[in-house]
Amino acid sequence: MPRKRTAARLKLPSGNGILLRYRERDTAYGVTRQTATRIAENLGLSETQVVHVALANLARQTLPRYEIDNGPLTEKQMNEIDRLQPPGRMKVKSSLF
Repeated sequence: MPRKRTAARLKLPSGNGILLRYRERDTAYGVTRQTATRIAENLGLSETQVVHVALANLARQTLPRYEIDNGPLTEKQMNEIDRLQPPGRMKVKSSLF
């Protein structure tokens, strides 16, 4: 006779999710469940996908998309760039503006 699967054998979520509490009214920092549902229906997505889209958009708006550099080039680096430029082929400009 086959044994029943117990809770210990079931694959449970790993616990790396988050709890999302909807707001009682729409604000600049949160929305109601009704608004999330309307967005999901309008986009043809699930509410979970709507949350992921919103977070992805916020990440694009707020996080840098490049590694922070060491600041302006040194005089030695600028001289090396000038040396590597073919003569007469390009007009060297030190500023973008």
